[in-house]
Amino acid sequence: MVKLYLISIALLLPLMGFSQISDSISEPIIPIEKTALLKNLNITFDLRTEFQAYTFRGGDRYYNGVQFENGFTALGISAKLHERVNFNFRNRFNKGSVVQSLDQLGSNIELAYIDIKASPKLNIILGKTYAFYGGYEYEFKALEVLEYNDIQSNALAFVTGAGITYQSSENHKFGFQLLNSRTMLYDDLYGDVVAENIEEPVWPVAVVSNWRGSFFDGKFQTIYSLSYSNQVKRKGTYFFTLGNKYQNKNLSLMYDFNYSYEEVDTKGIVTTILGSDTVAEDALYIENWIRAEYRFNPKFKGLLSLMTSSAYSNVQNDKNHLRRSYGMVPTLYYSPFKSIDIRFFLAYIGRFYDYTNYAEQQLGAADYNRNEVRVGIIAPLLLL
Repeated sequence: MVKLYLISIALLLPLMGFSQISDSISEPIIPIEKTALLKNLNITFDLRTEFQAYTFRGGDRYYNGVQFENGFTALGISAKLHERVNFNFRNRFNKGSVVQSLDQLGSNIELAYIDIKASPKLNIILGKTYAFYGGYEYEFKALEVLEYNDIQSNALAFVTGAGITYQSSENHKFGFQLLNSRTMLYDDLYGDVVAENIEEPVWPVAVVSNWRGSFFDGKFQTIYSLSYSNQVKRKGTYFFTLGNKYQNKNLSLMYDFNYSYEEVDTKGIVTTILGSDTVAEDALYIENWIRAEYRFNPKFKGLLSLMTSSAYSNVQNDKNHLRRSYGMVPTLYYSPFKSIDIRFFLAYIGRFYDYTNYAEQQLGAADYNRNEVRVGIIAPLLLL
């Protein structure tokens, strides 16, 4: 019996060896001489998952909810293709993948551009990128922001076009862009919900400029921007932002002022309040946003965001104040690891919407509020 067993093993060994040799590859997928290229490649996976408990109160809004949510999930790839050429790509899985009729990319593709260093001070950016709007609320990746103010939560941030940045000195940098003002064709975006005097432009273009400044060894910084975009013919949006930041060792203070005058309402808030069958015209939004961050120690960090937003409409040839919203977001971060950026957080989000007498009496609006508690994790992971 033992002899038979040994003979069987002897016969099977060549077959086992043949199988192992056949299933392996003679060369690695990435040749050894090419592995140096991986040093110039970064792959990131950004994740924010949270458990939410919330209530709505006021008007016809009266309900509670408890749920898990993937607030932000994105895969990013960036690479140095040449000593003067960089590439950036980001796919956010929380957005729709339906191809937009104007820029021919899905909304989930937030970034797909190349950055060419034309000179030591001048860079050229081509592709789908972020608009050079100012302010520190906009500067944060959506991964880091649990609640945006009204303008940013309804703004179109990622569009296709071309831009340049110019580093005039160590402390000052200027940017300029020509972009599509939207991602969809006129008929797909507006259809029949515009007034008779609204026409499609030859080019729905946005012109954006910004300035980044640094003073007092970086303790005071600015991101200011001015832009004009035409959604339709001879009607556009005038938008400027003043972003200011104070930074010391453990404390950061940020303040943004936003002003957006829209000859055709692009944010949709005024249109919703008026309850019209067509897109509102001559809408105005004015906002203030403050964020304070303080690091107590290497593991704990506290944040507080405060915001207000006012919406106006040209009703009966007079600028009428329709609504003012308020927001507060206190947050506590806990970072248990030194070598990897994983943050657990506890946050409260309070939003309060107060309508004017005109909006309540003439338009049927009603005040309401939203209160929410979130517990979750933020993980901007560098995979490669």
